[in-house]
Amino acid sequence: MSAETKVLAGITMSLDGYVTGPNDRPGAGLGDNGERLHYWVFGGPWTYDSPRGEPAAVDQAYLDDAFTSAGAWIVGRTMHDLVDGWGDDPGFGVPVFVVTHRAHEPVVKGDTTFEFVTGGIADALARARTAAGGKNVIVMGGADVLRQYLDAGLVDELTLTIAPVLLGAGKRLFDGLARTDLAFERFAVVESPFATHLRFRVRG
Repeated sequence: MSAETKVLAGITMSLDGYVTGPNDRPGAGLGDNGERLHYWVFGGPWTYDSPRGEPAAVDQAYLDDAFTSAGAWIVGRTMHDLVDGWGDDPGFGVPVFVVTHRAHEPVVKGDTTFEFVTGGIADALARARTAAGGKNVIVMGGADVLRQYLDAGLVDELTLTIAPVLLGAGKRLFDGLARTDLAFERFAVVESPFATHLRFRVRG
């Protein structure tokens, strides 16, 4: 493993601290009214059942940077299932490791291989580091898996994308986080028409 490999994590949060709206479910992975969290991803308003636009240039640059730096991704089983594995051609282009309690055979979709890991977050990270070949490992979420990696002190950088909306209910990222000793050193702020990307180095 290259010494340059970092574990990066990122998630979008509302102003009142929610990373999904209420009632997240298959076909509505961000919950009721949660689409507003991802206006920045699709360049403006969209719905689960409507065509989706393209991100603004600044957001596209942020996404491109994440995807080109990634040698492997880690996601939770709930996120994977809610979005049906991102369809027939997810487009990750590198292995995706799914943290789960339910064993499943690997799944190949287009240029993406999903491997289901039942040995916990440390096992998933070890496999992802090996697969990444010196590039970064990105923990995408959802909230529970990302929180576990933060609690374990395994995240090198965290990007909180703040969407200027209020959801009132849903899932929170930091509920139940035990590591109050973690320090967050902000090293970049990226403004876009629909969100603010706050980038932190995580110490602890």
